[in-house]
Amino acid sequence: MADQTQPWAERTVEVPPQPGVGVVPPQRDAFRRGVAAVGQPSKPRTEQFSTVDPTAGWSGDSAPRRPLSWHLAQLRRGGEWSAAGALFAFVCWGIWAISGRGDLGAPLLTFVLSLLTAVGLFALARLLGRVAWERQLGRVRRSARGAHLVTAIFLAGVGVAYLQQTEWVVAAWNWVSGN
Repeated sequence: MADQTQPWAERTVEVPPQPGVGVVPPQRDAFRRGVAAVGQPSKPRTEQFSTVDPTAGWSGDSAPRRPLSWHLAQLRRGGEWSAAGALFAFVCWGIWAISGRGDLGAPLLTFVLSLLTAVGLFALARLLGRVAWERQLGRVRRSARGAHLVTAIFLAGVGVAYLQQTEWVVAAWNWVSGN
């Protein structure tokens, strides 16, 4: 019987070898107080492991359903990129629209269509991210920064295109660059 002066967690019980049971592999080191036996479980595992049902597909219960607030928070991460691109495009559009000295109806429609195109590009980037990042690579997306960055680059290009259509901006650029 084990020594009763030791705490219960430090007591060891020696089991005599039993016939018919496999040979116990030799231990590297004997039991040492304060040193964990790495790689050797203290008792055999008996729990059952879950299996993947290949017929379940993506609509199976493999991923828990997340609330709408989680999805909206994920879409907001990186939104500063899209906001900066939209602000740049708006300023450039304003310079272009005011320099036309005419009715603002057609330029406003042009800007709204540019923003709708940017929203569509954002959705396309999110879809491609889902297909490539989540399904093909098996990764988890935690933000929408990539899609926001693609949208910001598009909106910056739209802003530059507005400036290229403004005569006095092109003249000022040619004067500064020496062309």
